[in-house]
Amino acid sequence: MELTTEEKIITAARTIFTQKGFNATRTRDIADEAGINLALLNYYFRSKKNLFRIIIEEKFDELFGMIEPILSDVNVSLEEKIEALAANYTNLLLVNEDLPFFVLSELKSNEYILEKVKKNTRMLSQPVIENQLKERGFTISTLNFIMNIVSLILFPFISKPLFVSTGLVKEEDFTNFVMNRKQHIPTWVMNTLK
Repeated sequence: MELTTEEKIITAARTIFTQKGFNATRTRDIADEAGINLALLNYYFRSKKNLFRIIIEEKFDELFGMIEPILSDVNVSLEEKIEALAANYTNLLLVNEDLPFFVLSELKSNEYILEKVKKNTRMLSQPVIENQLKERGFTISTLNFIMNIVSLILFPFISKPLFVSTGLVKEEDFTNFVMNRKQHIPTWVMNTLK
């Protein structure tokens, strides 16, 4: 099925914004990537800022949309929460390897991104997790609990250039490397709680 012009523009914008960030991206770059003329991009989205907001909403829905239902469900155990987060985020990052860099770089200079991050990170103080930790006799804060999980998932992606360039992990083995880690993250996190 062929993409509409609007879908082509969004697909191209997703690629270019994630690679270059907001400030370094020109609408001409997006139009070229989409294979359209600049007038069409302006017709559909009016400005780079409008298009960027669409991409940000999409990325934050991907990032945080899968977390909230898992973290807030009282019937999902701590171990199941860790497994779900590790699996979902590893899979998401394997198809969006530039996403962590994009969010981190935009946090410095983009007020819209900062507000989105603030709004979405408030859910990390979930009372459900806090209660589950207390019920099990763990004294770690909810923030540190989540931070440990997210760090174990994100670090390999952020450090991939170093791992690959030093030969610690071959480019073609990286997917297997993180998929293997994904299986161990729940055990590692639970071991830090004891």
